[in-house]
Amino acid sequence: MSLKHLSFRTAGESHGRGLVAVVEGIPAGLPLDPSADIDPDLRRRMGGYGRGRRMKIESDRAEIMSGLRLGVTLGSPVSMIIWNRDWRNWTTAMAHGRPDADVNPKALRPVYLPRPGHADLTGVLKYDRRDARDVLERASARETAARVACGAVARTLLRELGITVGSHVIRIGDVEARIPDDLPGDLNAAVDDSPLRTLDHDAEKRMIAAIDAAREEGDTVGGCFEVVVRGLPVGLGSYVSWDRKLDGRLAQAVMSVHAIKG
Repeated sequence: MSLKHLSFRTAGESHGRGLVAVVEGIPAGLPLDPSADIDPDLRRRMGGYGRGRRMKIESDRAEIMSGLRLGVTLGSPVSMIIWNRDWRNWTTAMAHGRPDADVNPKALRPVYLPRPGHADLTGVLKYDRRDARDVLERASARETAARVACGAVARTLLRELGITVGSHVIRIGDVEARIPDDLPGDLNAAVDDSPLRTLDHDAEKRMIAAIDAAREEGDTVGGCFEVVVRGLPVGLGSYVSWDRKLDGRLAQAVMSVHAIKG
């Protein structure tokens, strides 16, 4: 099967009404339970030591809008919405209609000073916008919640094919975790109780200390994680054409995630 048969799209703004996710190419007849197959991954996304305040506001869950009936997929696009709880605090600034003439401009929460390291400046220049909020609302990492929902649907399909995907953190700043020779069979379950999703509990303490030190200095620390896939068949991708190379396509997908640099 070509990887091009499966695709996804997301829509929505960080402080808008909600995020929309659409997965196309899922075959009919796949058992799918949002509360068991999607929502746990959304909760996993929101965890982690040093997370932002926004993570404490939201309680994400996926609401299926189409493509599912009586617990199985229909073969049509699976669409979902993740409601933003914080939207209730942004109803004026993120309203779809034109503001009233007497509205206080500050209530619209404009952003006129582009933030370094973000898409603000390039976005306002590319789309000829004066208010950078028009850019940052979509460029926000909040969009990854919709991606996680799409990935959870894909993970459910992979599981039916005997393929499992797990991940763990192997470095935070200069602190590296010891990686055991034999990784746990259920890697996600093994690290879910770790605030940093690492298998090395001794390194975890030093990682937390590094995060705390960076926070005190108003800085951040980078890190590295490892993804482990089991049961994958041989022959995916192609060595014949550059645009079908598996490593190349994986790299494009990973590098498109907010804040990931290579």
